[in-house]
Amino acid sequence: MLDPEELYRVDADAPHVTEPVLVVALDGFVDAGNAGRLAVEALRDGREATPVVRFDTDQLIDYRSRRPPLRFETDHWAAYSAPELEIVSLTDTADTPYLLLSGPEPDTQWERFSAALVQIVRRLGIRLVITLTGIPMAVPHTRPIGVTVHGTRPELTEGHEAWFATAEVPGSAAALMEFRLGEAGHDAMGFAVHVPHYLARAEYPQAARVLLDHTGLAAGLYLPTDALSRAAEQTEAQIAEQVAGSEEVAQVVQALERQYDMVSAGRGERSSLGLGGELPSAEELAAEVERFLADQDGDEEDGPAGPGSPA
Repeated sequence: MLDPEELYRVDADAPHVTEPVLVVALDGFVDAGNAGRLAVEALRDGREATPVVRFDTDQLIDYRSRRPPLRFETDHWAAYSAPELEIVSLTDTADTPYLLLSGPEPDTQWERFSAALVQIVRRLGIRLVITLTGIPMAVPHTRPIGVTVHGTRPELTEGHEAWFATAEVPGSAAALMEFRLGEAGHDAMGFAVHVPHYLARAEYPQAARVLLDHTGLAAGLYLPTDALSRAAEQTEAQIAEQVAGSEEVAQVVQALERQYDMVSAGRGERSSLGLGGELPSAEELAAEVERFLADQDGDEEDGPAGPGSPA
């Protein structure tokens, strides 16, 4: 492996934060409902972001797979929007500082990227790393939003029910990073919010709000969710209108409601934190994720689906 330290640069003017939490949301993996992206936008909206660490994206990004835009004006190239993968310092609504890593998921050198994160966690004294994403699930939008929680120590996931014991799912840089941090003895955990599969390719601010609610509780932060709550109300109204206008979609939602309620009745109120039983198995989850990733490739030509479109 090449030296991980040559993959990033710590800003000389970066503020010192004592034992901060690092929130991680990378573009390019599943992120159903754009939950992670919307969460990042909410965290950065109206708040000063001070650069702390910058990664050398030229070593990590496959430009032919994700071509960054250049603007052409009349007879010359006028601007280039280079991809940025960086850690910035932010403050929550109570002015408590924390760190945010966002940008494109590395296409290459995952092991080196993970090793670099281990170095950064040690160098900056980060006490906890939290990853955020959304995953498509066969659940209805009319019931409480579930979350799958994972961590490097059992104590980090206390109070959350597991969906299943074992699952083989497509890998990600963030998942490998969490795994390597655990091996190195650092605390890391993640929240994967369950997005109704028929809304997976739309913007679903409800899911982003749930991610930030869980992150705030785990990290002891007061994270901004007011804008997401307002957007969620608008989205709920749009979804209700589209469901009412389509008998096919309404039947899908009703079937999922019956399935959800049957499992909830069998397991009690705690099932709002995670369902099992008749809901998707580990193999079905993996297949759903793979299908979503395949759909994402097709979006480059077809464009994003609307709120009522099936994933």
